[in-house]
Amino acid sequence: MCNFSNLLIYSNKDEVCSIGTLYTYTNRCLLKIRNIDLPEKAGRRVKRKTKKDKKHKRLKGISIEQRPEMISSREQFGHWEIDLVIGKQSKDRVLLTLTERKTRKEIIRRISGKTVRAVGSCLKRLQKEIPHFDKVFRSITTDNGSEFAQLWKTGKKMGIDIYYAHPYSSYERGSNENANRIIRRFVRKGTAIKDYTKKQIQEVENWINTMYRKILGWRTSEECYAEEVQKLLAES
Repeated sequence: MCNFSNLLIYSNKDEVCSIGTLYTYTNRCLLKIRNIDLPEKAGRRVKRKTKKDKKHKRLKGISIEQRPEMISSREQFGHWEIDLVIGKQSKDRVLLTLTERKTRKEIIRRISGKTVRAVGSCLKRLQKEIPHFDKVFRSITTDNGSEFAQLWKTGKKMGIDIYYAHPYSSYERGSNENANRIIRRFVRKGTAIKDYTKKQIQEVENWINTMYRKILGWRTSEECYAEEVQKLLAES
């Protein structure tokens, strides 16, 4: 288990060094780290196209093929990707993760297990917990895991469009996959998620939402999310 007291929170983005400079310093051995110590750089793999059957089997929800282009292009706010982060394989809780596609805002919640009921119950709790939920949650893109098989029914009741990605196509939920990889820095594979406190999980969520991102113009997800919510309220 990681030392959560060492989570880094940057308070001044003017003091944040560029990625290129950090990599240069690392390559020149000017820092006490090596390339292998950099989780993003060392963990990246070249994508290889494989010929797999990507047809949906027994799909009762809406295929990602029917998802509007404005969602795919990230033009519109309020579209999320969902997945689970697993700890131990049996008798353990799991983390449900949601990533907003435009702002990369992250939501992490511990749920009782990898089941349809646990996922549905969590979404219902979020509906009560998150301000302006009906405007913030317009759609969710998920994979074909059995725990999400009935998500389209839950979405229909809550007014959320649910889209199912193709099998073996995690890149169609790329933002969420990237967020899960960051979570794995703190919640290692094989460790019991039930042993992590609610506060520790919240710290990981805050760390992700408050780090400055190049893809967001060196702003944080929290800043971008708050701005989008304000725009929605101004329009209503």
